[in-house]
Amino acid sequence: MSTPPSAYLELEAVEAWLGPRRVFEDLSLRLYGGEHTVVLGPNGSGKSSLVKLLSRELYPVVKPGSCLRIFGSETVNLWQLRGRIGLVSQDLHAAYVGRVPADDVVLSGFFGSVGIGRSQVATEAQRRRVADLMQQLGLAYLAERPYGQLSEGQRRRLLLARALVHGPEVLVLDEPTNGLDLKAKHQLLAILRELARGGTTLLLVTHQIEAVLPEIRRCVLLREGKVVGDGPTDALLQDAPLSALFDTPLRVCEANGYRQVLPAG
Repeated sequence: MSTPPSAYLELEAVEAWLGPRRVFEDLSLRLYGGEHTVVLGPNGSGKSSLVKLLSRELYPVVKPGSCLRIFGSETVNLWQLRGRIGLVSQDLHAAYVGRVPADDVVLSGFFGSVGIGRSQVATEAQRRRVADLMQQLGLAYLAERPYGQLSEGQRRRLLLARALVHGPEVLVLDEPTNGLDLKAKHQLLAILRELARGGTTLLLVTHQIEAVLPEIRRCVLLREGKVVGDGPTDALLQDAPLSALFDTPLRVCEANGYRQVLPAG
């Protein structure tokens, strides 16, 4: 008898605020290891705030009947969390200054920092891991190139390598294909498919239907801080649910496991 998958994120009746704005009022959701999931919704739906709850950049209001658990615990050690969850986010993309060498961007994943400070001394094993990841992602020739001189696609793959330094169980991708041209987007999606097939649990957070990999079988629809749909991607990535989610008539086209949306009518 197989062991049921365990939840890496459990939200029960969560309320959370970003400054004066309440982003979640009564959010409940469970995400499971081994289950590739997309959280899909329009801009302003709370997608990035959900990522911040998982990365512990945002804390929920403490109240009776409400809880947030990560890997089954309400008390989270951030250092241990970095070893189990890798993150590629828009905030991280914007945090790096242009002069940081590419290999230092990846290396900084070991320290949870932005770049490498004088007090942070990498081991030989860590540097080998960085070199291996950069080779795997086609970035080895860019090792000494400043971050500011890289293309958007190269930067995104570099941040992916940074997220993978610990060999995380879960990889969280917040709008990973934003701003990428077609070649860079397809390169990144191909790498993510390999990771999905290799056993890394993917959580894709996006408003772009075309970024949903064929390996992603669960879809959570988020609108105005509320879950308005949760089920198989085949059922939810259809004309009616997506038209309602984005409040515009849409028609879904599918080819080779990927989907595109067109205006309906």
